[in-house]
Amino acid sequence: MKVLSPAAHGILDYLTVAFFAMAPSLFNLHGTYATVCYVLAAGYLVITLLTNFPLGLMRVIPFPVHGKLELVSGLVFLVSPFLFGFADDNMTARNLFMGAGVVFLIVYFLTDWRIQTHTANTHNTGTAVSH
Repeated sequence: MKVLSPAAHGILDYLTVAFFAMAPSLFNLHGTYATVCYVLAAGYLVITLLTNFPLGLMRVIPFPVHGKLELVSGLVFLVSPFLFGFADDNMTARNLFMGAGVVFLIVYFLTDWRIQTHTANTHNTGTAVSH
């Protein structure tokens, strides 16, 4: 069941940016873990601002492409503690990234990626050009 509209998804995206920006303080993460959180916050902010949906600013990334990026992100978050070797070194970071992966996948499957989003570039004026 697709219950999240593009606007609702956009709100969640901005909340995700805030979450990753605050995660080092909230979970006492330092060094590489904190840096990764800050980079994720900045990256997701850029992607959100560039997405073609109601809360996007530049609207150059199609909303379905945004969705594919989130699907891949969710899967990468799930495996990153094992892929990058910190599953046993830092339980907090492991749980944070795996939890983020689960949330990303849930949001992906609850979002209606096919809803037509509105942009100024996509409307038809009905005028014909003759040569």
